[in-house]
Amino acid sequence: MLLGLLPGIEVVGAAADGEEAVRLVAEHAPDVVLMDLRMPRCDGVEATRRIRARHPATHVVVLTTYADDDSLFPALRAGARGYLTKDAGGEEIVRAVRHVMSGEAGLSPNIQRRLLERLSDPAVAAAGGAGGTHPAAAAPFASPRSVPLRRELPDGLTAREAEVLALVADGLSNAEIARRLHVSTATVKTHINNLFAKTGARDRAQAMRYAFQHGIARPPESSIT
Repeated sequence: MLLGLLPGIEVVGAAADGEEAVRLVAEHAPDVVLMDLRMPRCDGVEATRRIRARHPATHVVVLTTYADDDSLFPALRAGARGYLTKDAGGEEIVRAVRHVMSGEAGLSPNIQRRLLERLSDPAVAAAGGAGGTHPAAAAPFASPRSVPLRRELPDGLTAREAEVLALVADGLSNAEIARRLHVSTATVKTHINNLFAKTGARDRAQAMRYAFQHGIARPPESSIT
């Protein structure tokens, strides 16, 4: 309803998930898609990747609740040209749409600050910045007993999932992992659910054994008295 009232914007479709978004883009060829990230069947990052690959004339502006690194950088790497959080007002949405239509980035001020903060982080600069490899892929895990991240991880684990797994193996709680990685506890829970599904672990103890067996974390050294 808000979008339909904004000047210069005509709403041609609304999708319930990423799969439907991709289909509607093929049907209507819109200039811009406002993309949510957390959706069933096909999430916003994958939908953005498909849309940009199949319909390069359609620009994607992410409109989401989440502004953490694990949401922001994958969306930008997938081809999103704009990124807004859901507290954005109508004027900000219109401005972002106009910016991406003219070939500029449509980023909200808080997202711009986030990018600048990450680019000024030495670890990110060493990894190639926000547009390159995620810092977790170029640096050791945050766990004291973790091992350096390898290029290929078992069972389709992502770099961030492996980093979370290493911290789980180090005995950290979800809240402690969130503080260590500067993300929300909800994001940590999502990573843990994903890595449990990929590794077949049913609980944290099994996840710890998996991490030790696959060299993602080092087991504690045995001591003899």
